[in-house]
Amino acid sequence: MIDKARQLIRSDRAAPLKSGFIVRPAVPDDLAHLMKIEDEVSPFPWRVKQFAESLDDHRTYVLCKGSKVVGFLIFNQVIDEAELLNIAVKSSFQGEGLGANLLDFCIEQVSDTAAKLFLEVRASNFPAIALYLGRGFAQVGQRRGYYHSEDGKEDALIMCHDFPSA
Repeated sequence: MIDKARQLIRSDRAAPLKSGFIVRPAVPDDLAHLMKIEDEVSPFPWRVKQFAESLDDHRTYVLCKGSKVVGFLIFNQVIDEAELLNIAVKSSFQGEGLGANLLDFCIEQVSDTAAKLFLEVRASNFPAIALYLGRGFAQVGQRRGYYHSEDGKEDALIMCHDFPSA
């Protein structure tokens, strides 16, 4: 599966945020936008309760074009380990490098204080795996049957980005 994703790797490392877009901390008024994007792009979306808890317990950001929310990023850090919990871009904005921008933002936010950044990704999500590989992540494990899928269950790949010691 990783080999299939390697073919999709693009060389646009640390692409600057496109003109007209900003990343800002999410606020409770953004919940409806987060849910709408999640429902649109995820086959088994998070529930509103998970997003509401993330606003309180995790670092949650939105990607906006003007005042319109077009993506989001949720991550957490405990001591020197960070975890990317959820990341998504509205389907009409996909393919423009905005997911890479959000991932780069996350990496930048934790790179000085975390030794590792972990994430889980559906084994069938080749574009996301390619993005993660292109940003220095490596597969470090697999969770069998972790995700619900149309066919029952799907494996999750556990990936990790190691940051150099200061």
